[in-house]
Amino acid sequence: MDFSVGYQFFDDNTLVDAVIKRSNFVKEVYFSWGDIPNGRNTVSASTFLEPMEQKIKQLSHLEFLHKNGIKLNLLLNGNCYGKYAQSRTFFNKLGDTIQFLKENASVDAVTTTSPLIAKFIKQNFNDIFIRASVNMEIGTAQGMDYLADWFDGFYLKREYNRDLKQIMLARAWCDENGKKLYGLANSGCLNFCSSHTFHDNLVAHESEIAEMDNAYQFEGQCKLYLQSGEKKKDWLSITNFIRPEDVHLYDGLFDGMKLATRINPQPLKIIEAYCASFYSGNLPDLLEPCHSGLFYPQIIENKNISSNFAQKVLNCDKNCKECGYCDEIQKSATVVL
Repeated sequence: MDFSVGYQFFDDNTLVDAVIKRSNFVKEVYFSWGDIPNGRNTVSASTFLEPMEQKIKQLSHLEFLHKNGIKLNLLLNGNCYGKYAQSRTFFNKLGDTIQFLKENASVDAVTTTSPLIAKFIKQNFNDIFIRASVNMEIGTAQGMDYLADWFDGFYLKREYNRDLKQIMLARAWCDENGKKLYGLANSGCLNFCSSHTFHDNLVAHESEIAEMDNAYQFEGQCKLYLQSGEKKKDWLSITNFIRPEDVHLYDGLFDGMKLATRINPQPLKIIEAYCASFYSGNLPDLLEPCHSGLFYPQIIENKNISSNFAQKVLNCDKNCKECGYCDEIQKSATVVL
């Protein structure tokens, strides 16, 4: 399986070196640029550099990746662009940004949530592969068909990672229509989260929100939900991640898998685990968002999970209330530190 890894800023070359070292598995790095809203917050984990110095360093990282054969995927996947969403000013800025990056590093692909951005790129940069963001939550062939004129590939709705029937229906449509299909391997989001759109909108407007005297903070409904001890026992059944050991089951179904690493505190651990197809340790550590702290002092030891887990859930009838299989697997994998 070919992996696409999210760019997280480091002052040194730690991340880019790790990617290039594993370039037989990692074929692409996706990244945000400047102040253009995207599906996550800042690219910087921690840095002592000024914003312009950081931008220069990021550009050098991108150029180095490109020179070493890694494709680059620009994220224009903000959930909202406000009053600028259809403006000439906004699209002029996008065009200038893409042209600058093409000339100084590379842009092989763009992932976006906006059909208008996809249309703009298709009309002005016909050498760029346009991918529909997982945040669009496209889960059916019909949903892909609506956007077939503007998108070359689609991330499948994350909730269908463990639904072989839905994946195969999407795969068949993509094959028939000359499109690519991708999956997000390590999402820590809860299935069918009713606050997901709201949260993505907050992220898109985070700079404006930070300037306000805010009455409330919102850290994600998933965190609030899992803080309850009673709810935590259902974690495995209400998530959708694919374990490193199970990626091979998706060969021929997905053309590539995205690894979420832009805000996880240990991105190198994620890259290593998925490239090795093996991980021993606390399973939530590999996910983004990472909710490990909510389970402490318990961990969910990945090596204790049945090797048949993925085969079972890919083909089950999703009648979780009656089944209890995932709850038993989680219980048997839980270890107290």
